[in-house]
Amino acid sequence: YGTLPPGAVSSQADVELKLLASTPQWPPVGLNGRRTRAELLAKGRRFSDAAGEYRDLLSVVSPSDRPEIQMALAVSLRRSGDDKEAKKVLDAMQIPAGSEINTQRIFNLGEIARSDNDEQGFLQYLGQLRQAAPTSFWLQQALLSEGNYYLLKPDYDKAIDAYRELEQRFPNAARASYAHWKVAWLSLRQDRTAEAKTGFEQQIGLYPTSAEVPAALYWRGRLAEEDKDPAMARAYYQKISERFRNFYYGELARHRLREIKTDVSPQHYALLDRVPGITAGTNITAGDPPTDNLRYQKAQVLENGALVDLAVGELQAAGDEDKGHWVTAATAKLYEDAGRYDGAIRVFKRAVPNYFSVDLPTLPRPYWEALFPKPYWPDLKKFSSQNALDPYLVASLIRQESEFNPAAVSRANALGLMQLLPKVGSSVARQEKLRHFSSSQLFTPEINLQLGTRYFREMVDKFGTFEYALAAYNAGSNRVDDWLGQGKYRDPQEFVESIPFTETREYVQAILRNANVYRQLYGAP
Repeated sequence: YGTLPPGAVSSQADVELKLLASTPQWPPVGLNGRRTRAELLAKGRRFSDAAGEYRDLLSVVSPSDRPEIQMALAVSLRRSGDDKEAKKVLDAMQIPAGSEINTQRIFNLGEIARSDNDEQGFLQYLGQLRQAAPTSFWLQQALLSEGNYYLLKPDYDKAIDAYRELEQRFPNAARASYAHWKVAWLSLRQDRTAEAKTGFEQQIGLYPTSAEVPAALYWRGRLAEEDKDPAMARAYYQKISERFRNFYYGELARHRLREIKTDVSPQHYALLDRVPGITAGTNITAGDPPTDNLRYQKAQVLENGALVDLAVGELQAAGDEDKGHWVTAATAKLYEDAGRYDGAIRVFKRAVPNYFSVDLPTLPRPYWEALFPKPYWPDLKKFSSQNALDPYLVASLIRQESEFNPAAVSRANALGLMQLLPKVGSSVARQEKLRHFSSSQLFTPEINLQLGTRYFREMVDKFGTFEYALAAYNAGSNRVDDWLGQGKYRDPQEFVESIPFTETREYVQAILRNANVYRQLYGAP
């Protein structure tokens, strides 16, 4: 009840605890336990349930704790989509004007106005934050919201102003590098190439470890090409290829390098030295497990009994005792043998978080095969071929959507390997002439692959390129139509970097990146 509230049995635990509360020796759950439960529900994105818990807490908390609970209730209501009720709670709060919690209150009122597309109201609350809390975290967040608001409109000049203010006011903040990048990128989109060049170079110099550096390197190289400066372009592309080997921009850089004449003399650019090398932790050698360790032996027995999670716990404990380098590979293999490829992928993502930066020989091959598995391959290859799709691209899409968990269910109720909505599955099933289709069949890998590849093929046919089709698969066709209408693009790569939804942009880049790794790892499908 208190520590795992998003879990399936939590509600039943609630019922049992209420029955036990009538027994004198079992007092009811205390205030701290109830508050922890509400916080964990919110952390698990169960915002409606969290709001219910916070509302119940309001009747029992002390006056000194009441403002914090009211704020948590308002945030949960807002995040659940109930802006009207959230605003009522925020308006009813009685707190000192200069307090931190009042600053948070103003920010949330601004977010509600923004959500309602009340531009004037949003800007009024933003003005209040500038006046009352010019150095606060909440002004930082509000400026980010302002930039994103105008980015989506799209009104690039106002977006640039907001992002620039964010970076200038808070140069050391977590989102400063993102804000700086957006100023540089939107300058390019508006054909202000001189500003874009400066911005890309500043991104590398000021924020050399930021997530935006590969893009800054690549697009500075592209502008050098447009300026007929192949030496500079080659230097930037080589830096990406060496440092960000299997990133999305790593493969794009190698493609551009093949287009530049090889007789161009290499040049050194001091700015590129600002980008640090790959961090430690990638030169890994797989060791042999200690077969005489009792915990390891116990893990094997638990695995034979299909108690995979308990077996994993014993392996971790054995690894702590043995201090060897075998535990990661053994844990991943345990998950793979149980058909839980998503578990194996996550094990290695945690163990080697910078694996995309390195070349394949740097890691043991079992690591790569667990990170990029090929389950359900006969059906995946068959249905991909029937729809003229690269099987590795489809495998990459599945890896991004469900990590090969056939029972996956998203918050939007998308189901199975390729995360199809029931209405989409039903529509495509009719096209495929599948009789007596039901949404539960989307949990069957063969059916999900048959319908998912057909649906993805429809996206490719509609938009003509995989970049546009992948964006539509994630964000919807209507949004892609809108984005394509927002001016001309040099190529699909410029379109991808211009996608205003971070989730969709990273989704497209990740799938194209993953497909390249699959090809390197396994060769021809």
